[in-house]
Amino acid sequence: MEQMRKERIDRGLKVRTEGLYAISSYREILYLMGPRLLLIVGVLALPFIFELAPYWKRVINIMFVYALLALSFDFLANYVGLVCLGGAFLTGVGGYFSAIYNVYLSFPTYLAIPCATITGAAFCTLCLIPCLPLRGVYFAIVTLMYPLLFTRIIEALNILGGTNGITGVDGFTNQHVEHYVIILVVIGFLFGMRRFVNQDIGLVLRGVKDNDQSVRASGIDVTRMKVLAVFIASLIGCFGGAYMAHLYMWAGISLFALDFSIIPIASVVIGGGGTLVGAVIGSFILVPLSEVLRAFGTFRIVIYCIILTGFIVFKSEGLMIYMQRKYHQFERWVKV
Repeated sequence: MEQMRKERIDRGLKVRTEGLYAISSYREILYLMGPRLLLIVGVLALPFIFELAPYWKRVINIMFVYALLALSFDFLANYVGLVCLGGAFLTGVGGYFSAIYNVYLSFPTYLAIPCATITGAAFCTLCLIPCLPLRGVYFAIVTLMYPLLFTRIIEALNILGGTNGITGVDGFTNQHVEHYVIILVVIGFLFGMRRFVNQDIGLVLRGVKDNDQSVRASGIDVTRMKVLAVFIASLIGCFGGAYMAHLYMWAGISLFALDFSIIPIASVVIGGGGTLVGAVIGSFILVPLSEVLRAFGTFRIVIYCIILTGFIVFKSEGLMIYMQRKYHQFERWVKV
């Protein structure tokens, strides 16, 4: 009789090569591509699942905006070492820039959003450059002050519509464009960032996080690398803000709300920091959960805190890291 033994599926692949997989069967193809295809197909199907529930379709749109902000935070915090609490600053700047382009300069929506994303990211980067020498909690506190500062400036000087905001912003041409623009952008940023952080420049950024003095000693401009990282993170966040301005057809100081800073951080904690996809998964859990708990009134804050505390205490590594570990423990029978 043939003797059989159990072997973990991933070991057979990684023994051949660590970076480029040598695939020998359709089962291994399915093993590697299955989780990715499940994620892509799942998010693309969400608008159809909630076709008869317009309210939840809007929640899905906001959920993907938070996913972008969580991606931005995860990238800066876990790959560059910059804990940025200014997610609301990114959304506010992106939203206002897009409204300015659309209302004041008469740019169409499909042109206003990319222009606002780029110019907003450049503006945010310029504002954050003086903060780059700061580390740890000092950088985090300063970035948290930016959305509060710009909110008070707009209110005090009564500029950009003041407390009423900028009205008359154009919406999207149809619902399918409205849904799939943000979905495709999240998928693109997710897989693009996963590829980016594993390139040489991504390894340099990790070195900046671990020991910036050693990176500087090797002749690399650490400040330039941080500026690049902040610009990339700002691109992601400003797109989310620009999208929201056209989603609501309005841009106001609520785009600087602290929810856009706090919920992405909680999403990264729940999903798993340093995985990028964990930030997206965390947003997919937290944002719908927040909406479901609205039925409990003010008591929902208590339930929300209990759930968050439970995740942090019992699954501090994050859901994605836990699921990755369990997935790689799948075994199969092979001949001895």
